Amino acid sequence: MNDEQLQTLEQVREFVEGSQPIQFRGLNVLEKYQWLEEVLKRFRYPILKKEGKGLIKSYLLKVTGYSRAQLTRLIGLYLKTGKIQPARYQRHRFPQRYNAEDVALLAKTDELHGWLSGPATKKILERENEVYGHSEYAHIARISVAQIYNLRQAKRYGGQRYIHTKPMVSKIGERIKPQAQGQPGYIRIDTVHQGERERHKGVYHINTVDEVTQWEVVVSVARITDNHLAANLEGIMNQFPFRVQGFHSDNGGEYINKMVAEILNKLLIRFTKSRPRHPDDNGLVESKNGAVIRKNLGYVHIPSTGAGLLNRYHQYYLNPYINFHRPCFFPVEEMDRKGRIQKKYPYSKINTPFEKLKSLPQVESYLRPGVTLEKMERYAQQLSDNQFAERMVKARSNLFKHTQRLTYAEAD
Repeated sequence: MNDEQLQTLEQVREFVEGSQPIQFRGLNVLEKYQWLEEVLKRFRYPILKKEGKGLIKSYLLKVTGYSRAQLTRLIGLYLKTGKIQPARYQRHRFPQRYNAEDVALLAKTDELHGWLSGPATKKILERENEVYGHSEYAHIARISVAQIYNLRQAKRYGGQRYIHTKPMVSKIGERIKPQAQGQPGYIRIDTVHQGERERHKGVYHINTVDEVTQWEVVVSVARITDNHLAANLEGIMNQFPFRVQGFHSDNGGEYINKMVAEILNKLLIRFTKSRPRHPDDNGLVESKNGAVIRKNLGYVHIPSTGAGLLNRYHQYYLNPYINFHRPCFFPVEEMDRKGRIQKKYPYSKINTPFEKLKSLPQVESYLRPGVTLEKMERYAQQLSDNQFAERMVKARSNLFKHTQRLTYAEAD
């Protein structure tokens, strides 16, 4: 608005009475406030007498269209600060319960353990504080499962379907789902292929999981044949701290053969296999294929010549991490009103396989000779969950560097 011709109070009085012409243009809030400030400065409003102040106020009311209360507030702001500026809007923010250090500890734990589920991550945070005495985790250990997901940024993981082995008809093994009856030693076994590159087959992982404790042993072989499996089968069974009583597989030919059957018979292990149209018979180990092996080793091609390197990694890093430092869900069966059995997974039942093993009644009677809970307890307490996971991540990085060299050598 151009009102520079108004320089005296008499000119202002004439305009207010409606006889003085004036030019208008569109103004936003900031421009109106600037114009108000300029007018108050031009006429030296603070030192005017009462009559002059009233005249200027009437002029401003007529031009701006503001209410008397709003204009009085703006003039009061000018008298107090010498400026008329729009009030800055401050959005209400709830106080942050978890500071940057807490979030950093959560992020570190997620990165080390491969973004486990919320309850499993919460259990690790609690164990870092309560079991291993790391006081910096005391605050973040009280976080709720829902808040863990809130603090995480959304991550999407690509996936590939597992390469299933072709079933074959055979009379070897009982076609039945084993019943562990709460006793350790009933093993589920499955095979995971580590990719193919330019018609070169990659290494194969043999994944074995105990049904009751979820104790897991992973071994890698160059080829998935009955000879390779038979050469490692007895060694796999000896890596479990308890006696193996049952051996359950799908219908793949690498398991359903006379060589494997003879080894299991020698070890007095009952051999069972999955039933047709019952995909959940071997569901436990198949879920571990994705949650453990794929999450730790991914889908990248690893040459068959890297089986030895992988087995050293499994023996010293992956298998101890899974069994002593990685919490698992353990189901509780409940019967509903219709008599159906439902499985629930309460947070209080999240434990590592070693903790689950310790909780079994008369657990000493199941242990292999030379294996004691005291020895395993001392081993578990050497490093915390995050410390061991950090150590494993470094070892895995070195492992991939070596296997990458083998891949280049294979291509040449």
